[in-house]
Amino acid sequence: MPATQETRGEDRVFGALSSPVRREVLRLLRDEGPQPVQQLAAHFDMRRPSLSEHLKVLREAGLVSEERAGRRRIYRLEAEPLTEVRDWLGPYERFWRAKLAGLAELLDDLPEAEGGDRTERADDSGAGT
Repeated sequence: MPATQETRGEDRVFGALSSPVRREVLRLLRDEGPQPVQQLAAHFDMRRPSLSEHLKVLREAGLVSEERAGRRRIYRLEAEPLTEVRDWLGPYERFWRAKLAGLAELLDDLPEAEGGDRTERADDSGAGT
């Protein structure tokens, strides 16, 4: 299937989110608000050029914006592209909710064991003896 403008945007967002460092940058910007790169760098054990590369990926995915204030660059969270992730995950969430609801229904229909509950029955299955 050929990549459309929309799927390329989704790919950039998912690619940006694939790094624990970039997810932590997003969390910091969400929780602490806009920050200069120096302040963000204080949270990581890496050289500033490495962090700048992560910020570039986030910027290209539209997840952060950069504002120049004199010689400083202030980074701000732009959460709108995260709606693409939510929209993409939505059908999977509905899938798993339906599966888990079916499992709960099945478990509710199982007869209770005399003198114990289902957990005790599972523990008494002989495993580990």
